[in-house]
Amino acid sequence: MASQWGNRSKWTLGVLSHPDTDEVPGTILLLASDRNEPLGLRNQPARTSASSLPSPYPPSRSSSRSVAPVAKKTPDGRIVLHPQPEDSANDPLNWPSWRRDAALLSLGFYCLMGGGMTPVLAAGFNDVAKDYGVSTQQVAYTTGLYMLGLGLGSVIMAPTAILWGKRPVYLLGATLFILSAVWCALSPNYPSLVVARIFMGIAVSPVECLPSATIAEIFFLHERAYRIGIYTLLLLGGKNLVPLASAAIIGALGWRWVFWVVAIIVGGSLVFLFFFVPETFWDRTPHRTPKAKRPGFYRSVSELAHGGFRGRHPERRTDEKVSGLHSPERVRSPNTERRRRDVHVGFAEDPLDEKTEIAIETPPEAGLGLVSDANPLGNAARLSSMDSARSPVDLPSPVAPSTPRRSSGIGPTSIGADVPSPDAVDVEALRALSLSPVRRESEEHVAMNAPALYTHNLREQPRVSYRQTLRIWNGRLSHDKWYRAAVRPFILFAYPAVLWSALVYSLSIGWLIVLSESVATIYENKETYNFSALGTGLVYISPFVGGVLGTAVAGRVSDIIVRYMTRRNGGIYEPEFRLVMAIPVTLSTVAGLMGFGWSVQERDAWIVPTIFFGIISFGCCVGSTTSITFCVDSYRQYAGEALVTLNFSKNVFHGLIFSLFIVDWLKSDGARTVFIAIGGIQIACLLTSIPMYIFGKRARMWTVKRKLMEKF
Repeated sequence: MASQWGNRSKWTLGVLSHPDTDEVPGTILLLASDRNEPLGLRNQPARTSASSLPSPYPPSRSSSRSVAPVAKKTPDGRIVLHPQPEDSANDPLNWPSWRRDAALLSLGFYCLMGGGMTPVLAAGFNDVAKDYGVSTQQVAYTTGLYMLGLGLGSVIMAPTAILWGKRPVYLLGATLFILSAVWCALSPNYPSLVVARIFMGIAVSPVECLPSATIAEIFFLHERAYRIGIYTLLLLGGKNLVPLASAAIIGALGWRWVFWVVAIIVGGSLVFLFFFVPETFWDRTPHRTPKAKRPGFYRSVSELAHGGFRGRHPERRTDEKVSGLHSPERVRSPNTERRRRDVHVGFAEDPLDEKTEIAIETPPEAGLGLVSDANPLGNAARLSSMDSARSPVDLPSPVAPSTPRRSSGIGPTSIGADVPSPDAVDVEALRALSLSPVRRESEEHVAMNAPALYTHNLREQPRVSYRQTLRIWNGRLSHDKWYRAAVRPFILFAYPAVLWSALVYSLSIGWLIVLSESVATIYENKETYNFSALGTGLVYISPFVGGVLGTAVAGRVSDIIVRYMTRRNGGIYEPEFRLVMAIPVTLSTVAGLMGFGWSVQERDAWIVPTIFFGIISFGCCVGSTTSITFCVDSYRQYAGEALVTLNFSKNVFHGLIFSLFIVDWLKSDGARTVFIAIGGIQIACLLTSIPMYIFGKRARMWTVKRKLMEKF
């Protein structure tokens, strides 16, 4: 065993390491000022798709990542900006702070309304049942079917946003939101209300699957946690504040007026979205910057990890080691290549690797500004072949001329091949020599994909005017196939980290929905508390306070714990460190659920179950935040699809299913039996956090080898 592990530790604070490599996606060197690089970069599978959430890491597993020689930092010089902004006023990261915050608040207000639509009728279940002559359980179906619409809508809206941008999807969703609210207000019968609620769920779905992507596109990494906390607070806060307001409206004007008021407020939100939320997409695919004999240009993160670590502690590498690593003899040596393959976990050969991207040797005459070596083919560049599905007709015209400092043939669909065959090198080198610089430049433009073109045009323009940012339509941003983008979130169910996150996220949000379907039955019952609709709505003050505290704890305390564990681990961060927060999640939610049901059954004072309701909300907010951060940290390159996976699970597998029987179950077995059973389900599911913490790192490496997402 000692020979297998060498100097590496088998365990890192309880997380089981992989026996073959330290390069696992999600594992990063976090606490180091000189090399804050992802250890798992080389072994990340190549992305063959766009994502609704920008990944901070390149989509290719090629090791020739171009790093800026001098990283840009915050004004105080303490934090390196990530991602690195470009020298363009049109880069969303370079927008003024007020503009980015205005977009966040406008989006947050829209999410507040969208998040509150699930329990919007919580205090009016009995009123709706009387109007339509149906049972309270049938009214609860409208909530479950609304969540079905949310789940289906996320599968529709997320791929649409990937292909055509988020701004048109936001505006379309808000418009449909208004129409669906009017439909609900005018519904003449129960079936009409059911269909209207499903349609409303589809319209509202962008609030769950897109805002985190927008936040990631306009804020730096060190700014995101606070902003995502605001978004989460508003989204979950809507589930508590909207029922409170709707209860007052139901008591004064009737339940139909709730939807009229919603339509009016969302109309105002649509105005804010139009004027303050422009298209935020920016293609950050790393572009190679050819330079003469730049040391470390081909240095992989693998070589940093294995050469720069002894055990668990980072060390600086000497210049002699680095220079020796990149000497031409060393690079071309077959023995060296064999040793490199021994170090890394092997991949099954991808047939696309030889077809999509091949390495060529570019002569100095190519006009790339390279200094010639003794060997005229000593400087390497890459030429990505054009995808056969992308013809020049598909690309906008005219195309601005490319700048020598960027190679535009690198896109989300390119897959790196580290070692080309000698024959392929010779053929392509001769072909490159036979082409004029102008033609080579033209071919690079043909290979440029839609995201690169959209960003390239903005990059070369001066600052666009405010009026130009109000454009609703910016054309197609990706030539990816829509149905493929829609299928990918379901492939992620085979990824253990995503599956665990989907489970915990579904439970965390789902129990709040179950309670919203139960409060009318519990608090308005004459045998228990005999509350009015307004009194039932006021109960939601408790979960709102609990949600605010839970959001604060989930962000601040989790960051403190993660930094402490990372420091103990020699500066290496593992996503599994986030799972420590499963302990307070389990304690608070289980105690809250069981205490709520027990106190209602014993007919304790109304304040007792109301306090337990707040405790449940606290734990659920911590659980939802923990599951999202763990999922995104484990698979940042698939973060956009993963958020769709989480929301689909929450809406369909939990929200819809429980809405089919929860009210009848309460009436037949009583609150104590129901909520003790729910608490038991919560314990059983959260116990899976233990094996996830121990084997999570190996599970991440297993998914890299399988490359399931790259098959779609």
